[in-house]
Amino acid sequence: MRICVFCGSSPGRIPAYADAATGLGRLFAERRIGLVYGGATVGTMGVLADATLAAGGTVYGVIPTQLVDREIAHPGLTELYEVTTMHQRKARMEELADGFIALPGGAGTLEELFEVWTWAQLGLHDKPIGLLDVAGFYSRMTPLLDHMVAEGFLREEYRDALQIDTDPVVLLEKMAAVRPPGPKWSGAAASSVPDGREPEPTGPGEP
Repeated sequence: MRICVFCGSSPGRIPAYADAATGLGRLFAERRIGLVYGGATVGTMGVLADATLAAGGTVYGVIPTQLVDREIAHPGLTELYEVTTMHQRKARMEELADGFIALPGGAGTLEELFEVWTWAQLGLHDKPIGLLDVAGFYSRMTPLLDHMVAEGFLREEYRDALQIDTDPVVLLEKMAAVRPPGPKWSGAAASSVPDGREPEPTGPGEP
């Protein structure tokens, strides 16, 4: 099993964010869950990868060529896939993973989270998605999601499909138990592939 984790290229303001990344990486290694992430050494991305590797876990990174130097591609991963575009990066991570978790992060983290969540609503995958709410980071998002439901822009079953917890062990349990709500549109096919989701990795062979 592999889980893709979206997280920050910065460490954040308080140590709790890096601590959570470290704890999640160790948990993955302990449970033999492969980590899929953005392939960098910076921020909580690097902390997460280093913790997973140090505990004996496997880590698969995906990084666009233009960010290899900027984000400093991690040299010690199990596999590092270099792709051409950000679209291919997200598509490749989705392809490699059996589920998704978002740690605290910035605009890029939220963009990755919301895109993969949207794909689930459209029936393009049926993989579980979770938010690890570290130090109340995502507590400000949940009222907005509830407001979306109340105003008729988000179905309640799709709101409920996004699992949220402060404990990574409990979050994994919730994700394992969740049942996909099915596609939003009656004609959506889970086997469909949206534009930009046919990456051509230049990294070493398939894991």
